[in-house]
Amino acid sequence: MKIVFYSLVLNYHQANVADELWELTEHSYCFVELTNLQAEHRKGDTHDYSDRPYLLRAWQSEENYNKAMELARTAECCVFSGVQALHFQKERMKLCLLSFDMSERWLKRGILNLFSPPILRMFLAYHLGNWRKKPLYKLCCSAFAAGDQYKLFTYRGRCYKWGYFTKAGKMDVEASTDVSTSNITPLMWCSRYLMLKHPELPILMAQRLKEKGYRFVLDMYGNGAHEEQAKQLAKELDVEDVVRFMGVKPNEELLSDMREHSIFLFTSDRNEGWGAVANESMANGCVLVASDGIGSSPYLIGDGETGLLFKSPHILSTFGKPDRRALNSLCEQVEYLLDNPQEWQKMRQNSVALMQKMWNPRVAAERLLILIGKLQKGEGTPFAEGPCSEA
Repeated sequence: MKIVFYSLVLNYHQANVADELWELTEHSYCFVELTNLQAEHRKGDTHDYSDRPYLLRAWQSEENYNKAMELARTAECCVFSGVQALHFQKERMKLCLLSFDMSERWLKRGILNLFSPPILRMFLAYHLGNWRKKPLYKLCCSAFAAGDQYKLFTYRGRCYKWGYFTKAGKMDVEASTDVSTSNITPLMWCSRYLMLKHPELPILMAQRLKEKGYRFVLDMYGNGAHEEQAKQLAKELDVEDVVRFMGVKPNEELLSDMREHSIFLFTSDRNEGWGAVANESMANGCVLVASDGIGSSPYLIGDGETGLLFKSPHILSTFGKPDRRALNSLCEQVEYLLDNPQEWQKMRQNSVALMQKMWNPRVAAERLLILIGKLQKGEGTPFAEGPCSEA
């Protein structure tokens, strides 16, 4: 077996790259699923991946578990994700075999995260196992992951950019409708209504834009614990005429709707690990305006080139106590786009091109295999930017 991934569950975050690796390795690839995760814990992903020929469910039987352990001892390269993979990772490290650890940032809430049992276990395994002297590298699914590792004296000089990769189908930007030139500019927000997603910010922004006379509509997709609170806020601020609550739609319909919107608002705070909706919105022709605390933002957004960044909201800000600094920054960036449609079109073209040429499953899989080959020869990455470049 050439390459094996060990992760909690095969889902839409992992399956696209997994499909590509299966083909590129001529079926010498395996994805080891470690937990029987119930549907309600899959973050809305209801797709059934059980028919994937490369899937090995270690949780399903003792035989499968033993197969997964043998692969950890014999594969050309392994990628481990999460504390559930730690037992397999320790076994492989005993043999000093080429491996990657893959994760989002560890210190979302600062050094206090080090005292959470899963992170503490991985931290101790690294230092007590003397893994810094072994062929173990880090795939960083967040622009902040490498910095966190360096603070903990882990994976220094061994971090590479990675992420979650959604499909980036061909989109003819020149031929598609330029919705930014219509009388009413359509804005989109799509997420679960959780506080870390800060649904209050786009609604408060809508109030300001309306007061200033901008012609727009804000469509908010999703559901969650704070949906009713968001609707109540829109009513209190008298923006129900410009803020529409669209509910939940299947992913394919959401991707289609993205193509009918000019600007996508991504308002999460630093607790957002990656945020695959960033990839999806950019690939489908939206200009992404995203919080600079989101894990994918610094990787995907060249500020003013492939989108715009605004100041991340404080993690403790709420409906009753919104982060005014973040709100001011968000409004400033959206107003800039509304006032400068020519800049909107340039960023739109650049972001679609970035997804099609670099941040997509095929390129990520190809680059990972190249990186593995380079590391086996004692060489560094050949990539200056994008997936598998130095983080």
